[in-house]
Amino acid sequence: MWTRSLVALLALIAAVVQPAAQAHEPVEGAWKRGIEQQRQADLGDGTFLNPVLAGDHPDPSVLKDGQDYYLTLSSFDAYPGLPIWHSRDLVNWVPLGHAITRNLGAIWAPDLVKHQGRYYIYFPARTGGTEGKRRSNYVVWADHIGGPWSEPVELGLPQYIDPGHAVGEDGKRYLFLSGGDYVQLSDDGLRVVGTPRHVYDGWKYPESWDVEGYAQEGPKIHRRGEWYYMTTAVGGTAGPPTGHMVITARSRSIHGPWENAPNNPITRTASRAEPWWSRGHATVVEGPDGRWWMLYHGYEHGFWTLGRQMLLDPIEWTDDGWFNAKGGDLGKPLPMPGGSKVGPHGMALSDGFGAGRLGPQWAFYDPGPDEHRRVSFVDGDMTLQGKGRTPADSSPLTVIAGDRAYEFEVEMEISPGAIGGALLFYNDRLYAGVGSNGEALVLHRYGQERPDGGLAPGKGGRLWLRVRNDHHIVTLHTSTDGKAWRKYPVQMEVSGYHHNVAGQFLALKPAIYAAGQGTVRFDRFSYRALAPSR
Repeated sequence: MWTRSLVALLALIAAVVQPAAQAHEPVEGAWKRGIEQQRQADLGDGTFLNPVLAGDHPDPSVLKDGQDYYLTLSSFDAYPGLPIWHSRDLVNWVPLGHAITRNLGAIWAPDLVKHQGRYYIYFPARTGGTEGKRRSNYVVWADHIGGPWSEPVELGLPQYIDPGHAVGEDGKRYLFLSGGDYVQLSDDGLRVVGTPRHVYDGWKYPESWDVEGYAQEGPKIHRRGEWYYMTTAVGGTAGPPTGHMVITARSRSIHGPWENAPNNPITRTASRAEPWWSRGHATVVEGPDGRWWMLYHGYEHGFWTLGRQMLLDPIEWTDDGWFNAKGGDLGKPLPMPGGSKVGPHGMALSDGFGAGRLGPQWAFYDPGPDEHRRVSFVDGDMTLQGKGRTPADSSPLTVIAGDRAYEFEVEMEISPGAIGGALLFYNDRLYAGVGSNGEALVLHRYGQERPDGGLAPGKGGRLWLRVRNDHHIVTLHTSTDGKAWRKYPVQMEVSGYHHNVAGQFLALKPAIYAAGQGTVRFDRFSYRALAPSR
C-alpha cells in the first residue's frame, strides 16, 4: 500500500512539474549563423526560429506596402534614430537607413504608416530622464521610404505616448494614444485638430497575475473586412517576466464603441520557465502567403542585457472574426511566412572605416547638436574628437549585438591629452570596459572608474583592445602590437546591466569612446559572434 501511494505521489509531482520542464528553450546551436556568425532566424529548411531580429529592437511597427514590408523601432537615446528595415518574408530583414538625425531626446513606440502615397512615422520623445522634464509627440514624413525624411514636426500632446495612426470610415485621419484616447489629425497628418477624446477603457487582467503595472499603451489599428481592430499592450514592458501582454478590441466604427476580444490576452508569457519573457506591443499584419502574423518584442530568458528582441508569431482568424496566437512560447521552429529574401539578413557590425562615413550600425548615445563634427575620416581611418572625461559624458558610439556570446576588437591611436576605450555600454550610469591615455589603463566597472575619477591626460600612444562577453562573463585583453595580447587581471559578470536594474529600457551594447581634449583615431573595429560553448 505504501509503495503504491508513493508511486502515485511521484506521478502527481511529475504531472505538476512537467509543463515547466517541457518549455521550448532553444538550445545554443539551434539558430543559423549569418554575417560575422551572428545568429539568424531563417533555418534554411522552410522554418524559422525566433528572434527574427536579435538584439535590441523594441516596439516594432510594421507596414505592409504591396509585396514589401517596412519596419521601424524605438531607438531611445541612440542617434541617428528611427532605423528603417526592409523585408519581403517578415523573417529576413535588411537595413535601409534612419529617419531622424536631430536629437529630440529618447524616442520610443513609433508608428510607421503610408497614406496617399506618402510615408509617415509618428512617435513620442522625451528629454530629462525617466520622469521626463519635457515630453511631446512628433511626426516625420517622406515620399520615398529610403528618404530623405522631413525635419520632425511637433504635434504636442505631452500627456500621451505611443501614437497609432488610423483612417476612419469618414476618410479622416486620427491618432490613437496611450490610455484609450484618440484625436483627429489634419488632412496632411501634420497637426492635431481639436482635443483628445476617451474611447476605450482597455481590458483588465486578473489581480492575481504578476505584472509591472497596468500601462495601457502601444495602440495599433488595422482594418479587416468591416471591423477595425485596436491591438494594445498592457501589463508593463519589463518587471516580472509574466507582466507584458497583447490584447485586442474591435469596432465597426473608428469612433467606437470598442468590444474586447473574448480570448484576451491574445498572448502572454504565462511562466518564467518560457524562453521569451514580457512579450507584447504587437503589430498585426498579413503575410506574403495570406496568413496573418503578429510582430512584437520580448526579453530572452536569462538575457535581459540584450534588450527587447523582435519576435514573429503566427495568428489564426476564427469564424466569429477574432484571432488567436498560434506560436506558443516561441521556443521552437515555425513554418516560414512565404515570400522571398531581399538580401542577406541583418548587417555587419565590424567597420574598417574605409567608407568615409559612419556605417548604419553606429549610433551615438545622447549626442549633442553638433556631435557629427567630432567625426572625420582620413586614409581609411576614423578620428573622433574627445568629449567629456569618462564614458559617462563622452557620448560613446554604440552598435546593437544580438548574440549570447561575442567579442570585438578595436585598434586605436590616442593623441596626447585624449583617452580612448572599448566598452559594454548600457547608459551613462552603467557600463564596463577598459580605456587608456596611451600610457596607463583605466578599468570601467559598474559605471565607475578605477582608478577613481579616471585618467589624467597622457602622452598618447597606440593600443589594441579586445572585449569578450561570453554569457555575461566579460574578459578584457590589451596589446601594443595587435599580436601579443595581455589579459586584464579583472573579469566581470554583467547579467545585471539591464532595465530592471538601471531603467531606461535600453540594452548592453558594444561601444567605443573618445574623451579628453585630444583625438582618438580608430583604424579598425571587428565583431564576431562566438561559437556555442554550452
